[in-house]
Amino acid sequence: MIRKITRFIFKAILAFFILSLTSVIFFRFVPIPYTPLMFIRLYEQVKDDNPMTLQHSWVPMENISTNLQKAVITSEDGTFLQHNGFDFKAIEKAMKNNEKGKKIKGGSTISQQTAKNVFLWPGRSYIRKGFEAYFTVLIELIWPKERILEVYLNSIEMGDGIYGAQAAAQHWYKKDAKNLTAREAAGIAVILPNPRRYKANNSGPYINRRKNTITQYINGFGSLNFKKEDSLQKKKDKK
Repeated sequence: MIRKITRFIFKAILAFFILSLTSVIFFRFVPIPYTPLMFIRLYEQVKDDNPMTLQHSWVPMENISTNLQKAVITSEDGTFLQHNGFDFKAIEKAMKNNEKGKKIKGGSTISQQTAKNVFLWPGRSYIRKGFEAYFTVLIELIWPKERILEVYLNSIEMGDGIYGAQAAAQHWYKKDAKNLTAREAAGIAVILPNPRRYKANNSGPYINRRKNTITQYINGFGSLNFKKEDSLQKKKDKK
């Protein structure tokens, strides 16, 4: 009996590893049509007797304004182009502030959020965080930074029933994602922590102040060259 259980566990782990690795390789090249969160939100809408809303249109990176790319990096993960999936300083700071009972911004990177959105479910359990770390390592090993950001910008929730840059640009500003101005991109980026509560346009004083700050960061960001940054990072790693 013990041997059978051991064999079953081994086969289950092996199957999960093969399936997860295959999925990450597959989505390295193929657009992600839906995410677990999209289905969860649809279920919640039905449960609450609300209209079913799901707006999502995948667009390649060249059709997403660099303003939005810079906006999410500056607002969500300032070291995205340098780290290998985890920002340990941000995690440590989040843990310390959490111990003090402060309301803080989480320490998750864009890579971690991408892993969670594409392959997992929302939640705060240690089991889910463990899976998140596993998938984060996989995508950092197999996907280039530009692909991680592309998937992130096409998959995350950017409003109530709104997913991805193109749907968000159409919903909030009635234009395509490639045409977003710095101010408009800042408006989308600033609501990401709670996109069903805040509005990217016609915002209140708090959101407008954050928009101003992120807009300044975008304008001072400089060029966004993933290949150059990846090359610099590899040189640092060799040293």
